[in-house]
Amino acid sequence: MNAEVQDEQQVVWAVTDTDIGPLLLAATRDGLVNVVFHATEAVRDQALARLASRLGTEPVEDPGSPLLAEATRQLAAYFAGALHDFELPLDWSLITGFNRQVLRALASGVPYGTVVGYGDLAGRVGQPGAAQAVGTAMGANPLPLVVPCHRVVESDGGIGGFGGGLETKRKLLALEGVLPEPLF
Repeated sequence: MNAEVQDEQQVVWAVTDTDIGPLLLAATRDGLVNVVFHATEAVRDQALARLASRLGTEPVEDPGSPLLAEATRQLAAYFAGALHDFELPLDWSLITGFNRQVLRALASGVPYGTVVGYGDLAGRVGQPGAAQAVGTAMGANPLPLVVPCHRVVESDGGIGGFGGGLETKRKLLALEGVLPEPLF
């Protein structure tokens, strides 16, 4: 019984190389729980320490995990332009309340190749006027790319912010056909 309890709480992780640099992927038995951009060794170690603190268990490297292998396969297909919708189980335990509500609305209601304004997304969750709070939710997104916060932009046409950096956001929007490819 003790081994079963331990298995239930296990967090596995792997780093995968992508067109926007290395991504740290972490999963629990419930699904993908965290995606971290620019996963250099220092960024990776900091993210894993944060996960251990938040989830109460030390993440274990396991690139052979079926869920992480499938996430890696789907990411490769996404960057090749062959996949528009991720079909992965997600563990939402790192985010709660309004932020979770907004991110779920984003994941289910803003398809590939489209964008939504911060204020529009606030309206979709019944909180018109909460555009700034939506921006905070985007910044707190533990599952960027899979829960596509890069698709949220300013109502005046500005690109808005992005935890992975504006250059990464531009590349993702260009990949999805929303922006022209960068010239250099």
